[in-house]
Parts: sequence; structure tokens; C-alpha cells
Amino acid sequence: MSFITWCLAHLNYYTIWFLMLLESTVIPVPSELVVAPAAYRAASSEDLNVLLIVLFATLGADVGATINYLAGRYLGRPAIYAFANSTLGHLCLLNQEKVQKTERYFTDHGASATLIGRLVPGIRHLISIPAGMARMPYGRFLLYTTLGAGVWHIILAAIGYSLASVVPESELEATVTRYSHELGLAMLGLFALFIVYLVVKDRRKKKA
Repeated sequence: MSFITWCLAHLNYYTIWFLMLLESTVIPVPSELVVAPAAYRAASSEDLNVLLIVLFATLGADVGATINYLAGRYLGRPAIYAFANSTLGHLCLLNQEKVQKTERYFTDHGASATLIGRLVPGIRHLISIPAGMARMPYGRFLLYTTLGAGVWHIILAAIGYSLASVVPESELEATVTRYSHELGLAMLGLFALFIVYLVVKDRRKKKA
């Protein structure tokens, strides 16, 4: 039985919340193979509501991201690196290079990286660690995390819901993976354009 088949048979709001909590820590649970199948099932069943799927997924992401934030803030860089280089860290598909890549991303983009990073594959589940290391105010961190995770889960839910009438279950996993990656990149591009707009607007205001 594939993971996506299991999800279609067993997902409820609590398992969605828990799996997205894990996905936002360091456990390699792919959100596109949880939220999209749940929405796929919601389209043809009264057991799940697509809006509640997004809500519970985002709440789970907030809790998981908070765990990473606290780890980065109170454990510090040496402990994070030690875990990433440990056997357990490798089982979670972590290494020091990945953590450092996420740190560079946070440094380059500032606090907005917490929002934008939720749409970037390979960075999404780790971006909370450098936010904690930088002691980003928790209220702002939680707001950006909620917005970023919410947008991502809306994208995945829309994909799953819309595919219910046109894609058979056997092809769902490949289709969701392809579309979620493409839409994630598109959303990242839109956010990048928005940031450029804000920077240009700020510079014009200063010149004026």
C-alpha cells in the first residue's frame, strides 16, 4: 500500500494536524501527499471539509514550526549542527549543509524568509530554525508562518479538490507532485515580485 493510498483511507482532521506538525519539524512527511489527497477525498465524501483540512493543516504547521523555532533559539547552532550530522539527523534526511543553506536563505531575505520560505522545497520545513537563532519576535514569526503555510495548503487543497473528477486514484500521487512543484515555484515568483515592488516603492519614497 502506498502512502497516498493510506492517506485516502485513513486521513481525518487529527491525523492531518499531526502529520503537518511532523512535516514542519525535521520529519520528512511530504505535505503534498497529505493535504492534496485529503482534499481529493473531501470532493467526493462528506467525512472531510476542504476548509477544515486547510485549517488543521496550518495549525499543525504552526506547532511544528514553533518546535523548530524554539530549538534554534534555545539550543543554538552547535547543537543544531550536531543533530543534523548525527545518525538520527541523517534518517530525517538532514545534514549540516542543508541547515547552512537555510541559514543563508534567511540571512539573504530577512524576516520575510519565514513567509516565502514556506513555498520553497528543501527549505520549507527548516526555515523556522534560523528564525529562532536570529531571535525573531515570536508574534511576527507565527504570523508569517501561518500566512506562508496557509497559502501553501490552499494551493495543495485546490489541486487535490480539482483533480477528484479528472484523475484516477492510481495517478494522483504523480499528478499532485508535479502540479504542487510548479505552483509552488509560481507562488514564489509572485512573492519575489511583490518584494521587489516594496523595495522600489521604499526607495522612491526616500528619494522624494
